[in-house]
Amino acid sequence: MGRILRLAVLGLGAFALGAIGGPAGATDTGPAPLAPRTAQSGLARAPEQMAVAFEHADLRFRVDPARRWLDGDAKLTFRALQPLQRLVVDLDPRYAIAAVEVDGVALAGSAWSNPDGRLSVELPTQVATGRPVALRVVYAGAPHVATRAPWDGGFVWATAPTGEPWIASAVQGEGCDLLWPCIDHPQGEPALVDEAITVPAPLVAPGNGRFLGMEERDGWRTYRWRARAPDTYAIAIQAGPYELLSAEYQSRFGNTIALRFWHLKGNEDQAKALFAEFPKLLEFFEGTIGPYPFADEKMGVVETPHLGMEHQTVNAYGNGYKLTEYGYDWLLQHEFAHEWFGNQLTNRDWDDMWLHEGFGSYMQPLYLQWLRGDREYQAWLLSQRKTLRNKVPIVSGHGMTEDAVYNADTGPGNDIYYKGSLLLHTLRQLIGDDAFFRATRELVYGRPDPAPGNFGPRYAGTRDFIDAVNRATGRDYGWFFDVYAYSAALPELVATRDAAGLSLRWQAPGGKPFPMPVEVRVDGRDATVPMADGRGYLAMPPTALYTIDPHSKLLRAQPHIQAFQQWSQAQKAKP
Repeated sequence: MGRILRLAVLGLGAFALGAIGGPAGATDTGPAPLAPRTAQSGLARAPEQMAVAFEHADLRFRVDPARRWLDGDAKLTFRALQPLQRLVVDLDPRYAIAAVEVDGVALAGSAWSNPDGRLSVELPTQVATGRPVALRVVYAGAPHVATRAPWDGGFVWATAPTGEPWIASAVQGEGCDLLWPCIDHPQGEPALVDEAITVPAPLVAPGNGRFLGMEERDGWRTYRWRARAPDTYAIAIQAGPYELLSAEYQSRFGNTIALRFWHLKGNEDQAKALFAEFPKLLEFFEGTIGPYPFADEKMGVVETPHLGMEHQTVNAYGNGYKLTEYGYDWLLQHEFAHEWFGNQLTNRDWDDMWLHEGFGSYMQPLYLQWLRGDREYQAWLLSQRKTLRNKVPIVSGHGMTEDAVYNADTGPGNDIYYKGSLLLHTLRQLIGDDAFFRATRELVYGRPDPAPGNFGPRYAGTRDFIDAVNRATGRDYGWFFDVYAYSAALPELVATRDAAGLSLRWQAPGGKPFPMPVEVRVDGRDATVPMADGRGYLAMPPTALYTIDPHSKLLRAQPHIQAFQQWSQAQKAKP
């Protein structure tokens, strides 16, 4: 994923989930299982967590690759939204807590507890509504190791090809509490983060946001960074023997954006070729969606020992500089899409995660349509189409954890990527580009006319997008989302020909209304059948040749794709 990149890997016209191996030197010696609460990201927030505004996180990390050890010192500033007697944050209980302070005063051990990963701190005095309160937690330990990042959360302790330590965190699936004391929920973003990352010299530690400087002392380097409203899991530690490529981009909106790429030593030629894609990506996204949300910080990418993750303004990249047959690096583009769909726009709940992954996945064919035209746009959509499972709705309508959404055994899994993408394709064909992109901009920025300085990061959910679509079109498209987002099965189009013409009938899951117009090509001429009540009829000569949906606009049940999926599964099951 982007967002925890649990997506199937698109390449050479096919999807291959599970083809990514672990990095050299990245081994897990058998870490203890995570505490049940820590293993889940997006559990319901405690009342105390909902009673605060998270204003500032001052995070200090000291990373010792020789010991695979993390020392952490976190000062978290909250503002009370109602009278507070207790603060509650999430932190992996494998860390030993050395000290807890409130407003600079050390608390006795009896004032706090962290038995299951939810750290509860009794305040010395009640904090009144509107007043700030600062919680400091000093902790240390061996962080949970990711055996197959980024599909599972934790640290990756690897060795670069040149022999130096190569370190990365990727914690989306299990949450920010694997790394720092946080509110492990999509709505737990701090408004401002200061991050100091200390690593052995001469390692380099890129971070989120703006670079504030580096100091070296006694064989250790400390890199300081500042970021606005990063996703909780986007706060990351990445360190290695990096070299830096830098440039500046002149935006169509009149501002200048810093471009930064930290790559491993020895990869300079490949890195320069990838770096040349940065301006093209910015041109596409700013021209299609709107202003780059973090232009005052940077567009940053860092080479990592795992496949990738959208770590706001310092996206993890581990695709090995591979290009698809379309001549571009899909991983770089997908993670960058999450700067808009994930980091600028953040889902209110994991149940709305398709807004991140569906839009992020639709940006690949849309980018190809801009680069190359309709053939590659449709080819990429077809590759997505043949992966759909349609077993669980991509939106349940109630609160969900991360695992409940991404787990294909119990939830929508990869359908939030590819069914979400195809939903957006069909919606765009239905309402037209003007309304589609107006609604998209309103979803992302909270307004249809974004410009640098007139928007900030925001939360939204599926219903917010439906409302934006309705405002952009002046019509109610709830029926569209009821079928595609809130239902598991795809609608089926039943066609029956008689001597006078073609009868069409939509058969939507649960008998839901589905007045989706249908295009039919008859002897080379296209006609639109309105289907106002889910039914339509098109008169045509008995000898006419016809094609339903000649421009592949409709996401619908298609028996030949289902037959292919069944055959493919049977082939995989053979010894």
